[in-house]
Amino acid sequence: MANEKPRLQRYYEESVRPKLHQDFGYSSPMQIPGLEKIVINVGLGEASKNPKLLESVVAEIGQITGQKAVVTRAKKAISNFGLRENQPVGASVTLRRDRMWEFLDRLVNVAMPRIRDFRGVSTRSFDGRGNYTMGVKEQLIFPEIDYDKVDQVHGMDITIVTSTTKDDQALALLRELGIPFRGESPVIVNAAAA
Repeated sequence: MANEKPRLQRYYEESVRPKLHQDFGYSSPMQIPGLEKIVINVGLGEASKNPKLLESVVAEIGQITGQKAVVTRAKKAISNFGLRENQPVGASVTLRRDRMWEFLDRLVNVAMPRIRDFRGVSTRSFDGRGNYTMGVKEQLIFPEIDYDKVDQVHGMDITIVTSTTKDDQALALLRELGIPFRGESPVIVNAAAA
């Protein structure tokens, strides 16, 4: 049971891969798009003035992802922003393999339904190379976060990196994995089938 694959990964291998192979007519199974990594990034302009806030953000990202976040630092000084080189400006974590699949499963099935007035995510957030980035306005949508222990509400950027370079194939992949796009009815990933 220790080597059991995450539920969403099993669903991808058993249902999504064959459907994408059929829809796009790939000549090789290696052409079927998949997930490579998920990057979660929190930018905090006031991190240098409030180091305790940065510590709490790193701890919260660790709770959400199950992996320790890395403090990101400014690459160069920008005087208009009061920014010095190597000054802490946020936190980031890169998820791969099992943690990536488990995070995406929780994001789609637990966190997104908790967003107020949620009507789906935009289909316009692809970068032209098959990667998708969405913004989350508050970390409180994740059930791992205890509302009473939150110092400050902050947002985060979540980037899903796929193995394809075409946005239409990446959109089809993410749609099949259950990401609710605006104006579409969501795909329900059945736990019993996966």
